Amino acid sequence: MYRFLLSRQWVILTLVALLLIPTMIRLGIWQMHRYEERSARNQLVTDALGAKPVPVQTLTSPGHTVTSKDRYRSVTATGTFDTADEVVVRRRVNSDESVGFHVLTPFVLTDGKVVLVNRGWIPANGPSQTAFPKIPAPPGGETTVTGRLMPDETTAASGIKDLKGLPDRQIMLINSEEQARRLGATVLGGYLAQTAPEPKGDTPELIGQPGKEDAALNYAYAIQWWLFSAAVPVGWVVLVRREQRDRGARDAEETTEKSEPAAV
Repeated sequence: MYRFLLSRQWVILTLVALLLIPTMIRLGIWQMHRYEERSARNQLVTDALGAKPVPVQTLTSPGHTVTSKDRYRSVTATGTFDTADEVVVRRRVNSDESVGFHVLTPFVLTDGKVVLVNRGWIPANGPSQTAFPKIPAPPGGETTVTGRLMPDETTAASGIKDLKGLPDRQIMLINSEEQARRLGATVLGGYLAQTAPEPKGDTPELIGQPGKEDAALNYAYAIQWWLFSAAVPVGWVVLVRREQRDRGARDAEETTEKSEPAAV
């Protein structure tokens, strides 16, 4: 009755089905791992954003690498802005996807060390980004700023090429070690994305809170792959039964035709 399963067509179909089942199961497991990784990163962001602000010196120091655990932590710093050594970071976009600059201002702490403060986004002066833009001044004198602690930017992590030969006082990546060499000062690792005080005017536009990864999508993909893997054997059985039924119907028809008397 099921001798057709030994045919070349059905052997190939069965082998493909047997290969698809473990492949789909493994893809589901991989998507579940992605879900767990993204959920863990989202939890780190949530914990960091919800933590109480602490002095920046408690989480970073000169040459320190900001870890994923401390990334986005709210920190405070007291000192004065050094606008004379201010630079801008090229090709940065705001919430409206407009291209402009991030304003990076050295902030001299009361102990003489420096922390880099990203004061926010400003538009470019026209279509060209070669001219140094007009930057609103930060608060003068000693002040306290609050910001999210961020790791140094790298090409590997951001995908942004660190171009050379840029116009004066323009950079591509925020890197504390490079800025320490430029300033000839002791610079804390990483930088602050300023959240307070807010600028008096419209610019610089403070950088918004980081978004979270869509972990639920990976969870849905995992379930989808596992449903596919379960559907393969079900589909194989359905095809086998249909083939068996069609063959049985053809055999019955042929038998009926042979048993009918020949016409006179």
